[in-house]
Amino acid sequence: MKESFTKEEKISHLKNRYSDIISFSGEDVEREGLIKTPERAAKAMDFLTSGYNHNAADIILSAMFKESYNEMVIVKDIEFYSMCEHHLLPFYGKAHIAYIPNGYIVGLSKLPRVIDVYARRFQVQERLTQEILDVIDQTLNPHGVAIVVEASHMCMMMRGVQKQSSKTTTSAFTGEFKNVETRNEFLQLLK
Repeated sequence: MKESFTKEEKISHLKNRYSDIISFSGEDVEREGLIKTPERAAKAMDFLTSGYNHNAADIILSAMFKESYNEMVIVKDIEFYSMCEHHLLPFYGKAHIAYIPNGYIVGLSKLPRVIDVYARRFQVQERLTQEILDVIDQTLNPHGVAIVVEASHMCMMMRGVQKQSSKTTTSAFTGEFKNVETRNEFLQLLK
C-alpha cells in the first residue's frame, strides 16, 4: 500500500533502509567512505523513481499544436535510464519514436520527457515500450505511433548469465505503422 510522504520523509526512510542494507552486507556504516552513502543512495533512488510524480499525458497536452503536417515525425536515439523491477539494477539504452500527425503535433522535447516519466519508475523493458506508445497514441491521437527500444540490462551483465554485450530490443506499433510499408520506412530511417 502506497503511503504519502513529504520528500524529506521519503529521503529519511530510504536513508535508514540503505543504512540497514549496508550493515547487513557486512560493512561498517560508520566507516569514513560510507558515512554519507545512505543519504546519497536515498537521494539517488528518489531521483531514479521520480517518474511516479509525473503524468505523461499532461506533458504531451502542454505542448500540442494544431498543424496540417501529416507525414512521419521521428525522434530517435533518445537516451534513457531505468531500474529493472526484478533486481533493482539499472537498464539503459535508446528509444526511437515516430508518429504520423492527425491535425496536431507535439513539441519535440516532450517525447524524451514522456520517456523519462516511464523510465524513472521500476520497470521491465516490454512495459516501458508499451506505456510510451499508449500515452502518445491516446493523447495525441495520431494516424499511428511506432517505437523501438534498445537496452542493456545490468541484471544480465553483472549477475546471472553475465553477458556483457547482450542488448534487448522491443517494439510496438499502432495505426498506419501496422502497415508493413510504413513500418519498414520507419525502420529504414532508423539505420
